[in-house]
Amino acid sequence: LLGALEARGLVEQTTERGKYRLSFGLVRLAGAVTSRLDITQQGRPVCERLSEEIGETVNIAVLQEHYAVNLYQVRGPGAVGAHNWVGRLTPVHATSSGKILLAHRPAKERAEVLAASGMQKMTAHTLTAKTKLEKNLAETRERGYAVTLEELEIGLHAVAAPIRSREGDVVAALSASGPAYRFTEERIHELAPVLMRGADEISHRMGYLG
Repeated sequence: LLGALEARGLVEQTTERGKYRLSFGLVRLAGAVTSRLDITQQGRPVCERLSEEIGETVNIAVLQEHYAVNLYQVRGPGAVGAHNWVGRLTPVHATSSGKILLAHRPAKERAEVLAASGMQKMTAHTLTAKTKLEKNLAETRERGYAVTLEELEIGLHAVAAPIRSREGDVVAALSASGPAYRFTEERIHELAPVLMRGADEISHRMGYLG
């Protein structure tokens, strides 16, 4: 175990052989956790407002290995018996949050994440062909938001927008999801600008000046 931690830069051997102490790798690790806590903290009031405005469940998600993991959720007024997505690892290719996080990664990193994910077919609507997904991600970058229509679960629609760090990197996704019969494709495109403004507000709270 110590060997594995040493290889990752989390511990180092002291001059006295067999003795270890904590290393600077822990600072990097703590920094990553802190930034995620900051996103949740800064995003909370925005999520609460958006869930009322949009009327659907709002989530903040980040990329964790080859999954989109949800850090925070506010259920909309119409979300009776809705899923609790917090802590759930969801497939990047089949979720609006995952698509946003993928779309803004370099092509090489994106290919590695998708290869690791296995791109499982969740429903008949899931995009599993890389060419089709890449085209969808290009559209996502162009219009500024991602859409999934029954790609994760039948009857579930979602839309997501990017949250940026102080440096301008996309570090999280802000999404709204709801039942297909109510959160229709037309309604999603109507409400996308509202969600994008919310994501921009969280980005500015995180120190982004763009």
